[in-house]
Amino acid sequence: MAAVRAVRSWNRSLGRLVNFWDLSSNSRIPLVRLSHHLPSHSGVLRSSHYRLFRTASVLNGKILQFKLSDIGEGITEVTVKDWYVKEGDTVSQFDSICEVQSDKASVTITSRYDGVIRKLHYNVDDIALVGKPLVDIETEVVKDVTPEEDVVETPAVSHEEHTHQEIKGHKTLATPAVRRLAMENNIKLSEIVGTGRDGRILKEDILSFLAKQTGAILPPSPQLEIIPPPSKTETPKTAEREKLTRTPAALTKPTVFTGKDVTEPLKGFHKAMVKTMSAALKIPHFGYCDEVDMTKLAELRKDLKPIAEARGVSLSFMPFFLKAASMGLLQYPILNSSLDEACQNITYKASHNIGIAMDTQQGLIVPNVKNVQVRSIFEIAAELNRLQMLGSTGQLGAGDLTGGTFTLSNIGSIGGTYAKPVILPPEVAIGAVGKIQVLPRFDAKGQVVKAQIINVSWSADHRIIDGATMSRFSNLWKSYLENPSSMLMDLK
Repeated sequence: MAAVRAVRSWNRSLGRLVNFWDLSSNSRIPLVRLSHHLPSHSGVLRSSHYRLFRTASVLNGKILQFKLSDIGEGITEVTVKDWYVKEGDTVSQFDSICEVQSDKASVTITSRYDGVIRKLHYNVDDIALVGKPLVDIETEVVKDVTPEEDVVETPAVSHEEHTHQEIKGHKTLATPAVRRLAMENNIKLSEIVGTGRDGRILKEDILSFLAKQTGAILPPSPQLEIIPPPSKTETPKTAEREKLTRTPAALTKPTVFTGKDVTEPLKGFHKAMVKTMSAALKIPHFGYCDEVDMTKLAELRKDLKPIAEARGVSLSFMPFFLKAASMGLLQYPILNSSLDEACQNITYKASHNIGIAMDTQQGLIVPNVKNVQVRSIFEIAAELNRLQMLGSTGQLGAGDLTGGTFTLSNIGSIGGTYAKPVILPPEVAIGAVGKIQVLPRFDAKGQVVKAQIINVSWSADHRIIDGATMSRFSNLWKSYLENPSSMLMDLK
C-alpha cells in the first residue's frame, strides 16, 4: 500500500499539531483520525520512525522598521555613504546593510533580522537621523527550512529529536541556519541552553555543545551565498566591495570589566583650586616666551653649592630665579600690583612675596617667599627648603599660602619646556620655567658650543600690562641669569 502523503499544520499559539492535510484530496484530516489513513506498518504517530521533508512556503510576514541606533559620542545624524542591499534582497542577521559616515568615523550598519528588504528610507548622501527608520524588513517571508509545514512519509530514520521544541509545549528560539546545523550533527535543541536574547540558541551555542562532546569545534555547514547581479549603474569595483562587506566578521567574546565609577566631593586644595581658577578665567591673558642661556649660572651654582651645603642648605636654581625676578620688579613695579574688582584702581605692592607652584600629594599649592627684595640668595634658598619640607608633609600654614604678589612656577622639575601659566588673582603676572636642556648654540665668535638652555613662559593681565612692558621685564630677568655677575651691581 502506498504511503499517505500529508502536510501537518502547526499552531504556534497552542504549541501543538492541530491538523493534517491530505495532498491527494486537498482535504483536512483531523489529528485523531490520521492513523486510520496511514498503513499500520508505517508507524506514523505510533512510533518514532518517520521522516520529515521540509517544504518552502511563502507567507505574508511582519514588516519591521529597522531604526538607526545610537552609535555613540553624541552623534544625532549621519550621512548614508553606500547601500549594500536593495529592495527585494534577502538578508540574514549580521549581514551588512549600509555604510554611514558621521563627523568622526565611518560605521557599517548590520541587520538584526532575517527577512527581505522592502523599503530603503534614504538615498546615498542623504542625512539619516538616529532613532528614525533606516529600512523596512519583512521577516519570515521565505521559510527555507521551517517547522511550520512538514511532508510526512513513512518509513524513515527518526528525526523526531530535531523537530521544533514546541512539540513539548516549550518554544525554542533559533534561526533556520542554526536548526540545520543542529540537525546535521544530531543535536537536540532541547539540550542546548541558548545565550542569545530571550534564550535564543545561537550558532556559537551549537559549536560549544559540540566541543564539549568531541573536544573540538566543528566548522559550520557551508551555505550558498546568493549575491544579486550588479545593476546597470553599479561598477565592478562597487560589486567587489559589496561582496567583501557581506563576509561575516569573526565573533569575539566580549571583555568583562567589573570596575565602577567613583564620585567624591571636592575638598581641600582641590576645592580652593576650582575657586581660584574660575576667577582666573575672567582675566585676559597675554603670553610671552623666551629662552635663557644658563651656562654661566650653572658654573656659579656649581661653585656655591658646596658652601650652601656646609651651612645645611640645598642650593638649586630657584633662589636665583626669584632674586632676579625681584630685581626686575623694582624696575617694573606694575607687575607686582593688583587690580580691584571694579577695575578702577591699581595697588602697587611694596613687598615682593613671590609664590612658587609646588606639586604635593594633596594637590597643587602655591606658598610664597616673603620679602624677597630684602633677602640674600642664601636666605631665599633656606626659606625654600623650609617651605618644601612643610609642603611635602602637608603642614604649610595659612601665612605661607596667602599674601602672594607675583608667582614663578618651576614646571621643569617635572618636565616640559614651554607652558601657558594661569594668573592667580589678585596677582597680575606669572612665569613658568622649563627644564634645562643641553643644546648647540653659537658663541660670540660664531663657533658652535654646548649651552644649557631653559625656556620661560610669561602670562600677564592684559587689562593693565602691555606686551612691551612684559617683554622688557623678561629681557632684564634674562640678563641677570645669563650674566650673574651683573646682579652684583643692583643687589641691595
